[in-house]
Amino acid sequence: MVENTKKKNILQFLKFALFSASAGIVQMGSFTILNEVVVKTAFIQNLMDSSELFARIMRNEYGPVYLIALILSVIWNFTINRKFTFKSANNIPVAMLKVLGYYAVFTPVSTLLGNYFTAKYSGVENVEYAVLAITMVTNMATEFLFDKFVVFRGSEGTAVKKKAAGKEE
Repeated sequence: MVENTKKKNILQFLKFALFSASAGIVQMGSFTILNEVVVKTAFIQNLMDSSELFARIMRNEYGPVYLIALILSVIWNFTINRKFTFKSANNIPVAMLKVLGYYAVFTPVSTLLGNYFTAKYSGVENVEYAVLAITMVTNMATEFLFDKFVVFRGSEGTAVKKKAAGKEE
């Protein structure tokens, strides 16, 4: 019985990791587009020259670009993992609020650390991508634990049971 549960947990983590990798593609792709196309173009420089508020927000480009990319990947990752990894039929708004709680802590910490390290190592070419990769690995590991033991605790597999019950009726 314990061996079966251990295998189930390992398979669940592997599935989570694969879906998180797809969310990582969403995050890295949107980060790259924003970083290479939007931030490093004359368009952004013109906005910074014309708007003092925008210039203050974009003082260190990593933060805003990272936040937008993170939000896109979180929406993707939550949707896919709820349905396919945890197979949860729990209250989606409640589950999303729990995930929001996780990101209320993770996001400011990772953004501040990301801003710090990209500023500290600004002379290193493409440092923002190294910082993003480390942040993404940390995010995947900690979010899996949070999802498993907080967000979907007690509701894993309930979507399968609901579907089976619907077929029997």
